[in-house]
This record gives sequence, structure tokens and C-alpha cells, in this order.
Amino acid sequence: MKTEVVAAIHDRRRRSQAAVATKRAVELLAKGEPVALPTETVYGLAVDALNSIAVAKIFEAKERPHFDPLIVHLPDCDWLERATAPCHEERQLIGKLVDCFWPGPLTVVLPKSEIIPDIVTAGLDTVAVRISSHPVFAQIIRVFGRPLAAPSANRFGRVSPTTAQHVFDELDGRIPLIVDAGPTAHGIESTIVAVRAGRIDILRRGPITSERLSKFGKIDIVGPLGKVSVPGQLPAHYAPRTPLRLIEDAGAFSPGENQRVGLLAWNSVKLEENFAIVRCLSERQDFRQAAANLFCYLRELDQSDLDLIVAERVPLRGLGAAIMDRLQRAAQGLLGTQDRPE
Repeated sequence: MKTEVVAAIHDRRRRSQAAVATKRAVELLAKGEPVALPTETVYGLAVDALNSIAVAKIFEAKERPHFDPLIVHLPDCDWLERATAPCHEERQLIGKLVDCFWPGPLTVVLPKSEIIPDIVTAGLDTVAVRISSHPVFAQIIRVFGRPLAAPSANRFGRVSPTTAQHVFDELDGRIPLIVDAGPTAHGIESTIVAVRAGRIDILRRGPITSERLSKFGKIDIVGPLGKVSVPGQLPAHYAPRTPLRLIEDAGAFSPGENQRVGLLAWNSVKLEENFAIVRCLSERQDFRQAAANLFCYLRELDQSDLDLIVAERVPLRGLGAAIMDRLQRAAQGLLGTQDRPE
């Protein structure tokens, strides 16, 4: 299979370009084919969420185990009632959350309706749903008119893609189309929450921070409890091929003899000669910039013929907690995913 890359910058000057990309993407989606699309978080691999055979192609292209559920992107809020069946007691809080954060990088886990195939939810009775704010994704799903299942467009367990080139590097020859709309804005995956008894459980940290969510109710940070219930809960995830180690301070780190080490820095670097390559998440220590750079810099380091990547810990406040969540999972390496049955 030859993978086609179509540009789709969404502005007034290039409306015809975006229209061509939309037409091509919708044609393939209607045929049950997977298409890589930009979202405001990372690039996603999208298929018709209501077509079980199409959804199976996601698992095949990504080499993703079927026990890992998918996020469903909705065309608009009207689809929330069709795709989910929340209990009456939770509707008010759910309504407040989606009114505030949709469209945007918040995913809500709710009881699923019968129209959502079991393959999407890994057999669970809940489904994770959101509405993307990316103009290209929003245009394509609006024209398609049906929900899209769209996990990150990369091989399972690998670093998530934030550019079309990242997707091409991962999935060339496995999917028919990549829609290129430039780098993604947030650079990390959406926050995932569940609403229970008036409480907001954060199941995966992301751009919508616990501080922002706390305005709507009591917050609990919930880790995986046995069976994977939402995407991004596996202990080893977002992993480069090169071993990655978390450190407190690069100034106190000494590489081994003849060891090529790359540094993913949070603090200013005084001893750059200790490292073969240095990438600073944000010179200003700005969490939003750091999140946007995270996966891109991890990929650059991973492609630099290194023996080891060391990453400085990021403060656990605001968006820093989501960045550290990704780094801690990446530091688990690929062993945890390779040993799992797929």
C-alpha cells in the first residue's frame, strides 16, 4: 500500500487545499479505510467508529492489542445522547464539563449505547468520547457525519506523533492517507475523566489540568485498576527505542565511558559537553511549550544514535503533572509492551 500525504492548512488563502483533503479523507472513511488526521493534541488514526471491520484495521495498522479501548470523537454534542447512556444523576455535572471544555482536549468516559461496537471499547460497557477543536478534524468529521474512533497514529506503545512526518515514519505503507495540517498545538493526548457520584476521576492526565477541573467538583487521580479501562493506562507507553532514564538534575549526571547520552532538559544546561545532544523542553520553563515539544524532542533524541536518553524531572504542578506522566511511562521502556499478548 502506498501512503498518500495531503496538505490541509485551514485558512482563507488555502480553502481549496483543505477542501481537497476533506473530500479525499471522507471518501476513504466511507469505504472503511483508516486515515491519519490532525487533532489539537496529537495526530490520530481515524476510522468510522460504528463500523467494526473498519475499527479492526486500526488495531492491525498500529499493532495494538485488542484489550486497549479506543477514544471515539463525536461530530457534535447531539451525538453524545446517541453514543452514550449516562445515568440521570450525572448528567448535570457532565453537562457543565462539556459546556466548558468541548470542543477541546477533554475525554469523558460514559456508559455506552448499543450503537458503539464492542471492539471499540475492548468489551467494556463504557466508551471514552470527546469533540476535537482542530479545524481540519472538525471539518472532516462534520462532512463525514458519523463518530470516528481515533487513537494516536503511531505503532502501539511508541512515542505519539505531533507532525505528519512522525505519522509517515510510523505507518508508511500501512494506511492509505495522512492529512498534514502542520504541528499539533498541545503535543500530548487529551485528559480523560469519569464522573461518579458527583466526583471527577482523572484517569489520564492531559492539557485540561486537575486545577481547572477542580472548579467543578472533587478531584481524584485514579490509576489503572487491573484491566485497562481507558487509553494510556499501560505502565510502559509513549516509549522511544533508546532506553530512557529520569534524573533530577543534569548538572549532577556523568555519562559512562564512551557512552553517547542525549539530554531532555527542563533546567538550563551548564555542562553540555557531557551530552551528545541536548533538547530543552522550554527555555522559559513554560509548561505549554514543554508539552508541545515533548514527543517531537523524544523522537529527535531517539533518532540520534544514542546509548541512553536522560530526562530531567518536571515540577508536578499544572500541566507538568501530565508531562511527567508521559515521561514516567516512557522510562518503563518497550519491554512491558513487547511482553504483553497481542
